[in-house]
Amino acid sequence: MLEFEELYTSQGFRAICGVDEAGRGPLAGPVFAAAVILPEGLEIEGVTDSKKLSEKKRDELFDVICEKAIAYSIASASVEEIEELNILQADMLAMKRAVEGLSVKADFAMIDGNKTPALDIPSVAIVKGDAKSESIAAASILAKVSRDRLMMEMAEKYPQYKFEKHKGYGTKLHREAILEYGPCEIHRMSFLKKLYSGKS
Repeated sequence: MLEFEELYTSQGFRAICGVDEAGRGPLAGPVFAAAVILPEGLEIEGVTDSKKLSEKKRDELFDVICEKAIAYSIASASVEEIEELNILQADMLAMKRAVEGLSVKADFAMIDGNKTPALDIPSVAIVKGDAKSESIAAASILAKVSRDRLMMEMAEKYPQYKFEKHKGYGTKLHREAILEYGPCEIHRMSFLKKLYSGKS
């Protein structure tokens, strides 16, 4: 998981951050992103693509990553920004905010996926980076846990949608709740067009 870190360290970069997002697909809630700079050569046992980990394991690793990272930053783009910009641009905005929010300025960014946000430092997109890079995987865990925790709070505010069960993703339970109760203020209206067209 350190192949990419070592590659860019060998090119002279010293503060390499991994960047990933969580929440591109859901029908509700903001999109989150995180940036993480880990000490050179550090591998944290269990760190991998957050989607492959249990919720309990992600929560445990969240604290370990925050403790061991040289710097980390968690940011988001709101539902309003998703609607105004589109999900891809909102995703890029959240990642840019995460990188710019680091307490130690990164000199290189490794971004999960096939596109990079507009940054003032060199960057590279790595497809499936969360399964290939320790720092991207760490970022994926911070972003996922942070977003899940927010959606748990939203579950208390909007209990009818059962956000605690699906975190805003388009499960059968969630779709049925939207059709029964209508959308709330944290639903992404542009994401619901297909649901409502299917209903009609």
